[in-house]
Amino acid sequence: MGKKIVVVGSSNTDMIIQMDHIPRPGETVIGGAFSTAAGGKGANQAVGAARAGGDVTLVARVGKDMFGDQAIEGFVKDNIHVDHVLRDPDRPSGVALIFVDSKGENSIAVASGANGKLSPADVHAASDAISAADAVVMQLETPLETIGEAAAIANNAGVKVILDPAPAQPLDDEILSRVSILTPNESEVELLTGIAIESDADAGNAADVLSRKGIATVLITLGARGVFVRGEGLNELVPGFEVEAVDTTAAGDLFNGALAVGLAEGKSLKEAVLFANAAGALSVTRLGAQPSAPTRTEIENFLEARG
Repeated sequence: MGKKIVVVGSSNTDMIIQMDHIPRPGETVIGGAFSTAAGGKGANQAVGAARAGGDVTLVARVGKDMFGDQAIEGFVKDNIHVDHVLRDPDRPSGVALIFVDSKGENSIAVASGANGKLSPADVHAASDAISAADAVVMQLETPLETIGEAAAIANNAGVKVILDPAPAQPLDDEILSRVSILTPNESEVELLTGIAIESDADAGNAADVLSRKGIATVLITLGARGVFVRGEGLNELVPGFEVEAVDTTAAGDLFNGALAVGLAEGKSLKEAVLFANAAGALSVTRLGAQPSAPTRTEIENFLEARG
């Protein structure tokens, strides 16, 4: 079995329309192709980590509805442990409405449903799994107090905590101080530091601010450009891979899932970032969130082909 990864977070069903351009307020765009796919940042990270070779446990909430049934069925197919995926009797499963334009860029609206009820008590019930993990991965589509509880349990057990601070929102220093690795994108890092990222120097300055909050490793994801890495003696841009983008949905989530696996397996920070960059690059060449997650073999073949 692979290294143990616990993901605490959201599960959604994505409803996707591909169209020429994303509608402006008051505009109706006709002619788009419709599809559905399994999504939610937490579930995406879990599937990304499982396909990249991790032994994954997901801590999440879904509704007692068709979407919840389909989500759990999908997790089981990907060999994800679902003992801590709870069925909420009162709230529906989360849903995301996603518009994807001809360049692969997206616009997303989310109805959180059961994700909003994932509680510190739910996380506490999974404390044995968290304490035994090689890495814990989280995002911000579930309540902050729940994220804080998971980070505290992981810290007490000496387990690495990877937080993707998305969707962007302010975070207090107490939560940040419990994070081993923070993986914000440009808009998220600007919200957290007040620094707009227009150059590598800006990325370095923003990383300084976050490092002073006690975060050992800061990875600022810059889309196709790559990742600015601060930590383990590195202070540099690790370039991304050039691919033909079809849909950028979940690229960051799959980056984080693969990163957790790479680090848990003992890869150096730079090797783990390259491994995760490859997973993210492969994902944007395919439509959908979880359907776009590459397998371990696909990631390794891609890296070999790119030299």
